Amino acid sequence: MAFEANDDFFRGRGAQVNTHNKFLKVKYVAEHIEGLDEPLLHNSKTQLFMENSKSIVSKSNSPDISHMHSINPYQGCEHGCIYCYARNSHEYYGFSAGLDFERKIIVKHNAPELLEEYFNKRRYQPTPIVLSGNTDCYQPIERDLKITRRLLEIFLQYKHPVSIITKNNLILRDMDIVEELAKLDLIHVNISITSLDEQLRLKLEPRTVTSIGRLLTIEKLTQKGVPVRVMTAPIIPGLNSNEVPAIIKAAANRGAVAAGFTMVRLNGSIAEIFTDWIHKTFPYRAEKVLNLIRECHDGNLNDSEFGRRMSGEGEVAESIHQLYRMACKKYLDGREMPAYNLSLFTPKTGRQVTLF
Repeated sequence: MAFEANDDFFRGRGAQVNTHNKFLKVKYVAEHIEGLDEPLLHNSKTQLFMENSKSIVSKSNSPDISHMHSINPYQGCEHGCIYCYARNSHEYYGFSAGLDFERKIIVKHNAPELLEEYFNKRRYQPTPIVLSGNTDCYQPIERDLKITRRLLEIFLQYKHPVSIITKNNLILRDMDIVEELAKLDLIHVNISITSLDEQLRLKLEPRTVTSIGRLLTIEKLTQKGVPVRVMTAPIIPGLNSNEVPAIIKAAANRGAVAAGFTMVRLNGSIAEIFTDWIHKTFPYRAEKVLNLIRECHDGNLNDSEFGRRMSGEGEVAESIHQLYRMACKKYLDGREMPAYNLSLFTPKTGRQVTLF
């Protein structure tokens, strides 16, 4: 895929703009550029903001992801994935969903302590908790801060089921814990692979591990008995939709036992961010891709309709669904993720946990 950089393109970042935060009454604008000593928008270094959270487990009752419990030790993500639905949540912190999302990272340093408190609540019954329901728990700063590793230590200590979603091979650093959780049927790992085309991957997800690196991660995890699902997500019609069978085949060859997918949707500020990005990266294909996305979401880039928003509908979406189903049937037939063991949970209070 051809890509022509320009002087205004921020290399190493996904978003190329800072969209206006709808929760703020004022915003900066460059109406008189000649009066500024330096550009209003520049590619600054990543900043960390420490948050003293009061709770750490979020619960979703959405019909699309019913009863999901999740933990996000970080808000914002340096991976810079241009399509990321989590961008909009950054606005609640007073930041932009654009460049701010990638370079102003909020750190929940007390997450492990809060998780332990959560497990010891009276009458608590174990249910699988997802790490990275919003932003990647293994994004670059985790290498130094090790909050995710500390969380996994708590999960193992309490013998509590956990699911991880990541696109970073940093999870291999914690193989000692992950392997022990797998022996007890307490972990599922989901590795996201959006494209096997490295040029496209660099534009879509500028600070992520290569597709080869992720495939190797799947292989190393499965060799240790860790069940892995490959997530072909999001599928962007006209950009990476043709790669679905190749991604599932490559992951299956490395040991993946299941697959999942979501269709791209450009809600809130993401529509503006993605539209700006694709016109700058693939100017000759931009309108075609945007129109294909609209065809999957009732003519809109923004889609909040339950049942459609994550899978799409219409002829374009259905052709992708068929491609996905055929690939799963061909390469993953007879494989499945093992059931979690919910009977091992051991709170400090010493109370007995029963499933009945």
